[in-house]
Amino acid sequence: MTIPTDPIARLQAALERGAAVRPEVAGFPYLAESLRRAGVTHCRMAVPANAFLYLTEHGDVVVQGEPLVTGFAAAPPFDRAALVAALRADQAGKTTFPEFVRGCWDAGIVWYEVDTAARTCTYHGTGGHSYTEDYPAVALP
Repeated sequence: MTIPTDPIARLQAALERGAAVRPEVAGFPYLAESLRRAGVTHCRMAVPANAFLYLTEHGDVVVQGEPLVTGFAAAPPFDRAALVAALRADQAGKTTFPEFVRGCWDAGIVWYEVDTAARTCTYHGTGGHSYTEDYPAVALP
């Protein structure tokens, strides 16, 4: 397999590989490991904008999805229990990624960050509230 040198092509290939090998239940660590192997050090998601910033060893890449919010909107209050419920539903394979992002927003998450070296995901609300989870190391097939 030829590894692309362009940061966008590298990211796309890593996302495709991660999607292909991740199990339906508890699949996120496989996607994160695929990204880490491709040189992604951090992934930051601006939830209301549905925009990702991938910080990589080969150049940083922005991916803009369909925004959840346009114009002015009140940020929902941070709700740790609702966030944990959204996380557990996603980890159990019960939601799609867009449903997970909507669940984060509804729980008051305005941005989150994945640190692929530390294997953590930190979810941030307004007012300095945050919640961090570790995810396990996995071996890609």
